Amino acid sequence: MWVPLQQGRVPDLIADRILALISSEKLHPGAKLPPERELATLLGTSRPSLREALRSLQAKGIVEIRHGAGVFVADPATTRNLREAVFAEEMSLAELFDMREVLELPAVSWAAANQDKEKLADVRKAFEALDEASARDEVDWARLQQLDAAFHLSIVRAAGNRFLSQTLTVLQDILARGMETTLQVPGRLERSREDHRKILEAVLSGQPTAARRAAAAHIRGARKAAFSRLHAEGPSA
Repeated sequence: MWVPLQQGRVPDLIADRILALISSEKLHPGAKLPPERELATLLGTSRPSLREALRSLQAKGIVEIRHGAGVFVADPATTRNLREAVFAEEMSLAELFDMREVLELPAVSWAAANQDKEKLADVRKAFEALDEASARDEVDWARLQQLDAAFHLSIVRAAGNRFLSQTLTVLQDILARGMETTLQVPGRLERSREDHRKILEAVLSGQPTAARRAAAAHIRGARKAAFSRLHAEGPSA
């Protein structure tokens, strides 16, 4: 992915390389770039030239430099606005599940149709990690939530749609809010495991309609579990 630069104005070449990786989906919003020293070595350039390129990309809103943490691919402005709304809980739970349908149903269908072997291998790997964690006698709910989200996000990546890829961080936030109310509902974990298996089988076997149907049923079940739990708990004191 990272190869030495050709001739030209070095900071511009570095910026172009990073932009190309983002456009080709090899770097997604939220992805962390290699450490400065390592990245300079990979590109065969100096650290001052690298810093100049990164400052230029930061000024354009392409990357975010977090002191002490590293350099990350920034969310597009529209994505940032959506994430802020999710974090601020300005969107109702019903709206969040509606957005899951908007984002995930086309994704599973496209992933099944595209049959990108490398990305589908990642989907299978994400499923296996999730299924193993789900089957444990003592469930680590925080880790399970992360693995569950990772499975769904791997399918979005396998869809091969650049617009959908730009929504990954938004979808991750939506999944987190929904799972807070659903994963520990009695019986939901077992049903979710079966749902995930059906989604995986349909995607891997190249059946877009079946994949979309399985994902829709999964989201409906999660929605029902979420609202059942909210109604059982009643209004907050």
